[in-house]
Amino acid sequence: MSEAIRILGIDPGLRRTGWGLITVTGTRLAFVASGTVTSNADDALAIRLRTLHEGLTKVVATLLPDEAAVEETFVNKDAQATLKLGHARAVALLVPALAGLPVAEYAANLVKKTVVGAGHAEKDQVGAMVRFLLPKATADTADAADALAIAITHASHRAARARAAVQAAAAGPGAARIARAVARG
Repeated sequence: MSEAIRILGIDPGLRRTGWGLITVTGTRLAFVASGTVTSNADDALAIRLRTLHEGLTKVVATLLPDEAAVEETFVNKDAQATLKLGHARAVALLVPALAGLPVAEYAANLVKKTVVGAGHAEKDQVGAMVRFLLPKATADTADAADALAIAITHASHRAARARAAVQAAAAGPGAARIARAVARG
């Protein structure tokens, strides 16, 4: 039997950053923990980002994941909101990277397609499928459920990403760039 891999999924947000930890052994998924790091909307941006950094750092240090996966930024009509989400996403990428973890990124549509089967699924559909795939999951918020969905997506796609990286490395630097672009979706 293969060794269990601990995957931390992170759904970045400036107000609420969801996180979810699962284990994957072969094709078997198991829920470990989930939660939400919340910042105070009345605080300055720098303080809010520090709060997210401290919260995610504590999660990584306590739960000791092997790999991490972060949802890519969803660009909307409000450029200012997208920029602030980008700041939170940077923290979500930085914390596991500083801990020495490999970090994968997945588009929201790929997460929905992987977990629900449709790229434009609603949040409640994602939550329902997370509860189906991880019956012991106790996601306290939609953000935590989304983070578990991101971890599930990484569990589903990690082997293909690893194979593509090995093939690209063998083919040379140009092929490696192409493989990374393809893996991003």
